[in-house]
Amino acid sequence: MKLKTLLYLSAFLFSSPSALAENEICPIMIEDEIDTEEAVKLEGKTVYLCCGKCVKIWNSNPKYFIKTSLDLLPQFKGMEEKLKLNEVKLMPQKFCPVYKDRIVTPDSPSIEVQGKKVYVWSTSAIRRWNRSPEESLTKALEAGLLPQFPENKKIKGKTNPVSEKKK
Repeated sequence: MKLKTLLYLSAFLFSSPSALAENEICPIMIEDEIDTEEAVKLEGKTVYLCCGKCVKIWNSNPKYFIKTSLDLLPQFKGMEEKLKLNEVKLMPQKFCPVYKDRIVTPDSPSIEVQGKKVYVWSTSAIRRWNRSPEESLTKALEAGLLPQFPENKKIKGKTNPVSEKKK
């Protein structure tokens, strides 16, 4: 009886899409689990995301997300050269300063703060920022999310690794 139960259980696990997912966390909203119905294909690999909005955003710049979230996307490890990720230029800012678990790209909405461009997740993030801009800036700098500001706290993993331009 126990063997039969184990066989049924293993058959279920191996046929379930989540058991086959190579990424378990959304590579855009990096604190959200995937929804196996929200998937895209790239180079024969399936990428699972958490929602339809992330699918839309992923489709606008998939290689950017692969490069910035490669640790969450094991299905692309070893494919960096084939995907030409060396040609993808990351901006220093990685996360939205309002929704701190969401990755931003050069295509994300932005606002100007003290003469610097700050990327945000959405127009609702802009509204939230503008309710209390000074407090929003202080919190974002303390969280290490805005490398474009010299007073940004240095916290590993909160910014994209970028090479310094030679002068």
